[in-house]
Amino acid sequence: MELPLSQTPFDADAYLAWEAEQADKSEYVAGKVFAMVGMRRVHATVAGNVFAALREHLRGTPCLPFIADMKLRVASADAFFYPDVMVSCDGHDRRADLFVEHPQLIVEVLSDSTAAYDRGTKFVAYRRIAALQEYVLIDIDARRVEVFRRQSGNEWLLHDYTGESACHFASVQLTLDMGRVFEDVDAQD
Repeated sequence: MELPLSQTPFDADAYLAWEAEQADKSEYVAGKVFAMVGMRRVHATVAGNVFAALREHLRGTPCLPFIADMKLRVASADAFFYPDVMVSCDGHDRRADLFVEHPQLIVEVLSDSTAAYDRGTKFVAYRRIAALQEYVLIDIDARRVEVFRRQSGNEWLLHDYTGESACHFASVQLTLDMGRVFEDVDAQD
């Protein structure tokens, strides 16, 4: 995560108005705005692979996958994020223009600069989303997919798919071959 762009706190409405005028994306947390860094090719490839699989799997259902350009609002955390991939089956989110609020699945592809943030502060905020059933972290270098599933009592159970041939997203009933998740990551000229 980058340093805040401004020391002057914004409120959520001011952030939305300000960001609409910006060329680059920024996340918002409790009055502070943070510039998003560009992603590596392999990061974009893995996020695209997961999005494409979800899009194909969810076609014809009330659920929609979104990719990194759609904001996620976590009102209870006074925050806006740009998850790499998320899925919402909520009718309000299907009609949303600026941000989604009720995802049941969120996927983050880890990078050296964001891994601690994705595992820590961001996951704390995401756990405040009542609709969220699964939080997925993808570690490209380790070829690992970690799926945190919400249990009763707001407890989260980790399933680590390291060394397995497929991973499963129970929230959308999708079993995804690990080869598809990491397809074209090792692409060479």
